[in-house]
Amino acid sequence: MEILSIQHLTKDFYLYNADKHIHSCYDITLDMQEGEFIGIVGLSGAGKSTILKCINRTYLTTEGHIWYNSRAYGRIDMSTAKERQILYLRKHELGYVSQFLHAMPRTTAKELVMNPLLESGLPQDEAKEKAEDMLRYFRLPKELWEIYPNTFSGGEKLRLNLAITMVQEPRLMLLDEPTASLDNKTKILVKDMLMNLKEKGCSMVGIFHDLEFMDGLCDSVFNISEGTLVG
Repeated sequence: MEILSIQHLTKDFYLYNADKHIHSCYDITLDMQEGEFIGIVGLSGAGKSTILKCINRTYLTTEGHIWYNSRAYGRIDMSTAKERQILYLRKHELGYVSQFLHAMPRTTAKELVMNPLLESGLPQDEAKEKAEDMLRYFRLPKELWEIYPNTFSGGEKLRLNLAITMVQEPRLMLLDEPTASLDNKTKILVKDMLMNLKEKGCSMVGIFHDLEFMDGLCDSVFNISEGTLVG
């Protein structure tokens, strides 16, 4: 079953102070089946992250459609969906792993991992256990669990980001350079977890520079150059 269909996606930015249009991505078209893992590669600035942010509706599209086959709403165009629908999907069906941690203030690392589980209706004890298992899996030291993550290193923040998203086991997961600042041992943990989620039916779109990491993980790989898919 098709879970995602991107049709002629174009995203432009307008710099008002310079009176200039920036073309980020142009006429992106691809289809994705449920349980599939699509990788997108390309040089920095080619437009890769823009595609993910348009799917997640962090960016509004300039042109085109992003059809997502939702459990809650059926086939829905993410480019025109209502804000309340987008918020629901982000909470219950979509997961987004950024290179950067955008955490709620005065919230501990463990609370950040627990919160999405509690919001989905999981009892406190079960959410706590699952959160601790995930923090342990990604080798975040126990002494960091009860403190605020603004003092974490870049690698620790990325591991926490991965834990927050992956503990939810989202239906569609968007990965923006999920291994950017990780050591090789942690990369193996991430790859194993992604394989596990894929076996459970999670669909994924990921941006990578590490081509070796993608080997055996992605079903299809698309190359983007100057905002356009070239293969």
